[in-house]
Amino acid sequence: MSRKVVVTGLGAVTPIGDDVAETWEGLVAGRSGVRNIERFDASGFSTRFAAQVSSLPSLDGIWAQASERWGAVDQLDRKSRLMLSAASEAWTQAGGDERGAVSLGHPERVGICLGSEVGRKLLEEVAQRSARFAGTESLEPVIPHLPAGEMARMRPSHPARVLAATLGCQGPTRTVSTACTSSAGAIAEALYLVRRGSLDVAICGGTDALVEGFMLSGFSLLGALSSRNDAPERASRPFDLERDGFVLSEGAGILIVEAEEHARARGAVPLGRILGAGLSNNAYRITDSPPDGTGPLVSMMAALEDARLAPDAVDYINAHGTSTQMNDLSETRGIRRALGAQAEQVRISSSKSMLGHLVAACGAVEAIACIKSLQTGQVHGTINLENPDPECDLNYLASGAEAVPGGLGVALSNSFGFGGCNASLVFGAAP
Repeated sequence: MSRKVVVTGLGAVTPIGDDVAETWEGLVAGRSGVRNIERFDASGFSTRFAAQVSSLPSLDGIWAQASERWGAVDQLDRKSRLMLSAASEAWTQAGGDERGAVSLGHPERVGICLGSEVGRKLLEEVAQRSARFAGTESLEPVIPHLPAGEMARMRPSHPARVLAATLGCQGPTRTVSTACTSSAGAIAEALYLVRRGSLDVAICGGTDALVEGFMLSGFSLLGALSSRNDAPERASRPFDLERDGFVLSEGAGILIVEAEEHARARGAVPLGRILGAGLSNNAYRITDSPPDGTGPLVSMMAALEDARLAPDAVDYINAHGTSTQMNDLSETRGIRRALGAQAEQVRISSSKSMLGHLVAACGAVEAIACIKSLQTGQVHGTINLENPDPECDLNYLASGAEAVPGGLGVALSNSFGFGGCNASLVFGAAP
């Protein structure tokens, strides 16, 4: 069985918007969500800014009956709260209601695929204990003594379990934890499960919350973050000659995807199609993409092959575009090799110039940007692209949205992560 797969719901919480509409308006307007860190004292760090969700959205009225299943809302971790807010928006748009999974189909035919990372609180406690007991022969003091419930909340699979319990989804639940490609990989998994008939509906996407001292310290030590403290809003500058690193961010993006015949049978309106997905590994360094773009090349070619499309079918690429020296260069070379002559024509932009890097959630939020571009015929620009790197020599759109004459038919979304995992997704306009 190979079924066509459509998107019927979108939800997002980002540093520039509490929902999809506000986030899309911010992207089109070129509004930066990057500012000085407010949640903790970052004065001692080399980087003192991030892209932050200003306040956690209220969960009042969101599947209220589910609180008995996973506990009080105020006990949820930050990334689960962000995820639930985005999921509620997507679920409502798709036609779901408080009856849960049964409102979209048989509960055992509704599944979840989420991208998420390990709870950083656990990592921070291990690090603190390691420092405190450095030099001792026993490893026992280093092991964190957390209650079983707290340990469960630290696992990458916790947000998916929360969502499954909230909605009563009894279909397969998958958690993808591959750093920056987590949510793109989760959308790919959802595509595979629905297309082959294992599910009728999949709730997919990702969530992450990186704006905290432990992660700021770690990425700073790696030299991966921008240190443009004098002008935070100008710090994320993908493909610009003066780029000096990415910007930490947080948020969530959720898509409801389902078999086209299932969506039409229940009267849902498709927002777009998922045409294909491609995954690869660089087999290279942990923190760098290969200079020749081989890893990104493989994932893009695999996605186009899965979608049964030629390179010249691609109208727009939402680039991974992190604003790091090697990643932007590697992606440029990968696109040129994957698309050939079309690489000179296709419009390309980076949402991270405004949103920062949401890591486990970036692929989902950027997939939503692709769907909105296909819906509206508009492509958002890349802010801070003021002095293009001569080696990043493709059609990267600078600040300002562009209306595409005749609209868009096909969009490609790229996610390339630490550890060498790559994911490319191909989206098509709604049928």
